[in-house]
Amino acid sequence: MAKRVAIYARVSTGGQTTDNQLVRLREVAERAGWDVVQEYVETASGASRSRPALDRMMADARRRRFDLIAAVDVSRLGRSLANLAALFEEVRQIGCDLYLDREAVDTTTPAGRALLGMASVFAAFERDMIVERTHAGIARARLRGVRFGRPETGDGTCEAIRSLRQQGLGINKIAAELRVGKSVVQRIANEMKEETHGSQA
Repeated sequence: MAKRVAIYARVSTGGQTTDNQLVRLREVAERAGWDVVQEYVETASGASRSRPALDRMMADARRRRFDLIAAVDVSRLGRSLANLAALFEEVRQIGCDLYLDREAVDTTTPAGRALLGMASVFAAFERDMIVERTHAGIARARLRGVRFGRPETGDGTCEAIRSLRQQGLGINKIAAELRVGKSVVQRIANEMKEETHGSQA
């Protein structure tokens, strides 16, 4: 049975085109005998928080609508090392394969699966470092007599919550890892939603 593949193509500005990316990935799929079930195409800078086509693709991946994600290169998928590591970890957990043409990454092969496994290690490392820095900041603040409460959430806690939320962690998990109230995490998550909606308006 042929693998069902989703193609993802992105350009940064409206003056660019995804045509070359799509042509290349269609050729790869045809040569490999893959069945292209969906193409996700968008114009968004690599640093943009709003990536609707990528979000739709990942939602469809969770629904098992395809077996493999194909992109021309790794820069099409992520905006930072932490973001990429989190995406790779999610792909691994879903059980979806990944093909990156320029980097010659193909997780249908043993070498490709090993590489994706390493990405999950880096994702865990990134989360642990964020938590460690946050705890250190809180400890320093307490030594200075800073009181922690509802009015302000500082010392890197807001940044840590935002980063972990962007990596897909749930409200309860973030609250447990950072040892903060669920209401604080929920408040910042709501702020992030409002910022996203505001940028799309």
